[in-house]
Amino acid sequence: MLVLSGLPADAAPGKPRPNRYGDLAATAHRTTATSKTFSAEEDEEGSDDIMEQAEQWNEARSAPGIVAPGAYTAAWAQLQALPRTGGRWADETALPYDSDDPRYRDINSNSSGGAGYVTGRVTGLAADDHGYVYAGSANGGVWRSSTGGGNWRPISDKLSSPATGDLRLDGSGRLWYATGEANSSSTSFVGAGVYVLRDPRRSEFQPGDRVGGTELDSTTIASLRFGGTTVWAATSRGVWSHSSVNLSGPWKLEFAPNPDYLPGGSLASDPAAPYKNITTDVAIDPKDPSKVVLAVGWRGGDTYNGFYTKQGGAWQRTNLAGAIASNPEDVGTVTFAAAADGSKYYAIEQSPRLLATNPDSNLGGVYASASGSPFGPWTLVADYQKLAESGSANNRPGYKPGVQAWYNQFLQVDPKNPAHVYLGLEEVFETRDAGATWTTPGPYWNFPFPCWSIDPAKQTGDCHQTTHADQHSVAIGSNGGKPYVIVGDDGGTYRRPVDGKADASGHATDWKSLNDGSMDVLQYYSVGVGADKQGRTIGLAVSGGLQDNGQSIKRPGDRVMGSNFGGDGGDTIVDPNNGCNIVSEYVYLALSVTNNCAVNDGSWTTDPSKVSSRNIAPPDNDLGPAGARFIAPIAADAKDINTWVAGGTHVWVQRKGFAIQSGAEWQNVFDLGAGHVATGVSVSGGMAYVGWCGPCNNQGFTRGIAVGRTDGTGWHQLNLPVDGTIPNRYVSGFDVDPADSNHVYVAINGFSRKWTEGPGAGIGHVFESTDAGATWKDVSGNLPDIPANAVKVLWGGGLVVGTDLGVLYRPPGQTGWKVLGRNLPTTATMQLRSGLFGLRLYAATHGRGIQSYDLWQLVLFG
Repeated sequence: MLVLSGLPADAAPGKPRPNRYGDLAATAHRTTATSKTFSAEEDEEGSDDIMEQAEQWNEARSAPGIVAPGAYTAAWAQLQALPRTGGRWADETALPYDSDDPRYRDINSNSSGGAGYVTGRVTGLAADDHGYVYAGSANGGVWRSSTGGGNWRPISDKLSSPATGDLRLDGSGRLWYATGEANSSSTSFVGAGVYVLRDPRRSEFQPGDRVGGTELDSTTIASLRFGGTTVWAATSRGVWSHSSVNLSGPWKLEFAPNPDYLPGGSLASDPAAPYKNITTDVAIDPKDPSKVVLAVGWRGGDTYNGFYTKQGGAWQRTNLAGAIASNPEDVGTVTFAAAADGSKYYAIEQSPRLLATNPDSNLGGVYASASGSPFGPWTLVADYQKLAESGSANNRPGYKPGVQAWYNQFLQVDPKNPAHVYLGLEEVFETRDAGATWTTPGPYWNFPFPCWSIDPAKQTGDCHQTTHADQHSVAIGSNGGKPYVIVGDDGGTYRRPVDGKADASGHATDWKSLNDGSMDVLQYYSVGVGADKQGRTIGLAVSGGLQDNGQSIKRPGDRVMGSNFGGDGGDTIVDPNNGCNIVSEYVYLALSVTNNCAVNDGSWTTDPSKVSSRNIAPPDNDLGPAGARFIAPIAADAKDINTWVAGGTHVWVQRKGFAIQSGAEWQNVFDLGAGHVATGVSVSGGMAYVGWCGPCNNQGFTRGIAVGRTDGTGWHQLNLPVDGTIPNRYVSGFDVDPADSNHVYVAINGFSRKWTEGPGAGIGHVFESTDAGATWKDVSGNLPDIPANAVKVLWGGGLVVGTDLGVLYRPPGQTGWKVLGRNLPTTATMQLRSGLFGLRLYAATHGRGIQSYDLWQLVLFG
């Protein structure tokens, strides 16, 4: 489902990496008990972090080369043809997740920031005037609410793509679902085209609801727009159109600025091909649907960037009238919005030039066309300085409104008031006078404001509930004649009245989180499970690291999950004998450890000795992306919980377990080599396996595996020639046979040579070695040709693989694969872990939470 890969030239890894909230105290930035101050690099998930995350995620699935259209569709068909085992999966995280849980006010927690209940990223929203709301998640499909939000039900689980690009209700009440998330962000998946649900209040999407043919397979779709009897799609492969009346027949390619780079073109295998036909929106003149403006361009800049209109029967670059920039250097990601009465048009414009030159923001501006025509003339109604002074929480050097304008954009005009507009960047902004003045009803967080307090008796001190950061989607609907606005962001969905109330600072007093736990689209990278002996109830504690939502923890008896570590949550280690012994990764091996589940009432703010977690990052963390992957691998020895291995540019080992006090206690046991960074780690009985890549993109992609002992002896690189048994693709994960540390399996990401156009991609996804990696055997068998992320050896010799479409199982002594269980939703599984005694399997999915499967079901049901 991934598409964009290779070379985002706009990334700037040399800039400072952002810190988590709690790091402020660790660096003496806290000034009083009721406020926080911020340095330039301090934010929850910085622009450069997201770019780096995007690049690394895509590299795993495409390098070396470009994935051809149809790869995921073919894999989905293969998956459906496989037999299935009996038994069912259980959703471990199908309950509310409170990012402000007062139990976890520790130094590395985000708790008290004000976002409240959260879930995964929501990238599409639609709402009607009868209380029905439709939310499309980044990789968890489409959900329906009949109560204005909340009490969600999935309605797209029968489709092959759960990735949302756009979601729209048309004038007939039909729901249009454009698959393929298009913000070129971290973990963005391509889709399988566009689907239409004729009766969205009662029915669910079916494969037969697809519009047209396979023309939009393996694309991302930034927006759908309707004009007359035509629907337009702005995609990663140009702008396409289709009749909105007759849904059969193929989509028509209206315009691609560089057609030679499209699939089948003479330059399709060029590493830059995914960036050569990016389009972000379409604006249609409300008075004449034949007059259309195309917003075309890659966020980082290219010579083809600009606005295009049809002139003399051909699409030509045009300069729009007025203040809006039309030159290639300043037209990046663009979002349009029209007033319902046709009197005004609005636009957000991101600037590639500012992205490269301005550390504060890359927002070119927010513009209005008072003529109601997308052709202008356009006037500037907001720049980032103006928005920063409107009550923003991001009014500090290095992180001002629009610093992630390539990633965060939405615009919504009040249907009843063309001067009333909601604007989404990192925060939610609002104007009631067509842009003359602005407020910030949804600030990034509440930490900088005088009303904030860490007091666990309150959610966020005396401040009001805000939204989660990083805005992606918006809709206005109503229920019982009461209109409301709903926003979608990296934390889910939030609602307030369209004409809501605000305090003297312009911050809304009436946001309501709609993330009640019924829409579990949490995006996990990792999972860990251990016995909880410190809580009120004996049982298992389940932890996991999430995209932009820290680390969650569910303890026995919990009706609400808590967040005990903030920022991005990466890999994790949990003591199986004590689930409150937890290691959490932030990014680039920024590791923290707690011995009490990070339970804290915030008293550490006045007494540093009461801090409940310690920063223990190995030295490679200091190098940022040059020292480790964004989500870097860590593992504990399967036979010795006190021995850990961490992979950056070096292999690090520490043997003090959860008693470790600082990063200085890690031992460097092996240098992976210049430019090489670890991608997967597994260790058992003192034998460690470390996969690496470097370069990791299409420019000379190289991968390898290092093997050695945790006592520092025997380390060596395996001989893996480019055309050898192990394909020249990304090494995602290992698992070691608990009975024999020389017996190991490896999961290989990406697609086989059939789908990957780059050199040396090879075939196969699961390989086995019985001699510590000296030789390998392909055991992929009938496994679908789909990126594999994780592999797990079960008791008795069974084998499980987590892929981008599901979890597969190979019974002991057999060569064929089955789909494990009958109800796991389609999404990517990033990590597999077993619980106590190996009796239950846990899957960290990147879009449908943490799922578990009782392995006794294999005995009972086969």
